[in-house]
Amino acid sequence: MEERNRRIWTQYSLLLLAGCFVSQLYASSDVKFYESFDKAFDGRWIVSEKEDYNGVWKHAKSEGHDDYGLLVSEKARKYAIVKELDDVVDFKDGTVVLQYEVRLQEGLECGGAYLKYLRPQEAGWIPKEFNNDSPYTIMFGPDKCGATNKVHFILKHKNPKSGEYIEHHLKFPPSVPSDKLTHVYTAVLKPDNELLILIDGEEKKKANFLSDDDFEPPLIPAETIPDPEDKKPEDWDERAKIPDPDAKKPDDWDEDAPMEIEDEDAEKPEGWLDDEPEEIDDPEATKPEDWVDEEDGEWEAPKIDNPKCAEGPGCGEWKRPMKSNPAYKGKWHAPLIDNPNYKGIWKPRDIPNPNYFKLDRPNFEPIAAIGIEIWTMQDGILFDNILIASDEKVAESYRKTAWKPKFDAEKEKQKAEEVANSGGLKGFQKVVFDLLYKVADIPLLGEHKSKVLDLLGKAETQPNLTIGVVISIIIVIFTVLLKLIFGGKKQQPARATAEPKKSDGAEASTSNSEGATEEKEEENEDAAAAPRRRTRRDN
Repeated sequence: MEERNRRIWTQYSLLLLAGCFVSQLYASSDVKFYESFDKAFDGRWIVSEKEDYNGVWKHAKSEGHDDYGLLVSEKARKYAIVKELDDVVDFKDGTVVLQYEVRLQEGLECGGAYLKYLRPQEAGWIPKEFNNDSPYTIMFGPDKCGATNKVHFILKHKNPKSGEYIEHHLKFPPSVPSDKLTHVYTAVLKPDNELLILIDGEEKKKANFLSDDDFEPPLIPAETIPDPEDKKPEDWDERAKIPDPDAKKPDDWDEDAPMEIEDEDAEKPEGWLDDEPEEIDDPEATKPEDWVDEEDGEWEAPKIDNPKCAEGPGCGEWKRPMKSNPAYKGKWHAPLIDNPNYKGIWKPRDIPNPNYFKLDRPNFEPIAAIGIEIWTMQDGILFDNILIASDEKVAESYRKTAWKPKFDAEKEKQKAEEVANSGGLKGFQKVVFDLLYKVADIPLLGEHKSKVLDLLGKAETQPNLTIGVVISIIIVIFTVLLKLIFGGKKQQPARATAEPKKSDGAEASTSNSEGATEEKEEENEDAAAAPRRRTRRDN
């Protein structure tokens, strides 16, 4: 075991040295920014002094490594820290690659681990007051809480007509890996409007910034909108059917007739025990020794079913059973006929959208700083190797030299621990969950993705549910396939009275601190007590 560990760490050290060499090799215009956290962040990164952000950042080693990173050290806190770039990064020059590593050493049940790429301070912010409202251009990285499980990519884009900055969220983003290993997240923004999201160097999502199918809301707004000033005429009739005004209730229609009546043909069964009660005192019950009549009242034995009733056809007063009333018709209603005045469902007329604009390429705001502004219920989140580059190959080289050795060592250690601690069972479940999370990333799931992720979240906390979850996910996927095959057409949303939707980017998520929802736990009290006519009062 010691020999194997020495061999792993020797390889890791050699690769780390090679990484340092490569980082120097690429220390040119291709590397716009790089932070390895090999040195303490004090004096270089600025911790927000805003009152709400009281989480403590630490310069700490990644568990099991000699490599340092920026550590979230406390649970249930808000954190904010920012680093100003020496040179502003402009997106007009071609490809831009955003990449960083994060390790969720204690897992992630509810919280964020994303970065914000901030606009210049002329936009109205200062480092010491960095917070949720500080203007950013891109937000990128993991976010998980409840049904939310995604690797965010949000572009904040200025509408040239209205001047408003709108958050545009990547649709159907990939899920966050469910383990506690170091993962590297990469976003590649290309000059042809293509966006690639990679996790550990593997492409997880491809999108186009100008496609309506890839961002919500779309970067290019609708060319027309419903006229907010248009009003429905008072005489507009939207009823397709109306009661027949010429219809009359039949004379023999009795609205007061009951639904059920006694069955007059029924006869009392022979042997019916009229004088036997349905319940009797429990003959085996005894008065508790600590029962005090003066405090608890006169004690009475609890009731049980009369065993004689089970032996015969029945006990107590016999009553005729009820049967359906053949004369029952219920309340009369006039039959419906086609409405001669029906005009259809009203909707306002369309008018040109005053905020519509054409676009060949997004107008990316320049990046002047990198910030981490999160709220999380977990500690142990470690950020490392933050990179901005103009070449995908540079990012790939950093993954191979700075990330891959750590990941391989962690993976091997994880496998050994799983086999040693659980005889392979836990390892099997891990493989199953990894596969299920990959299934959850299938684009065709669409709006059903949140249901699948919610099932996975519950199953991770209760591994005995794994089989049931697999079956449930298969049912969801089968349902989606049936809809695609037999009901593929999308329904057009009703536009009758809806005013034009304003996109303010308010997507429910823990991506913004004010949007983070704190989970509440409710305690259930056991109220089940043995029935008896009088019970001892709670002291």
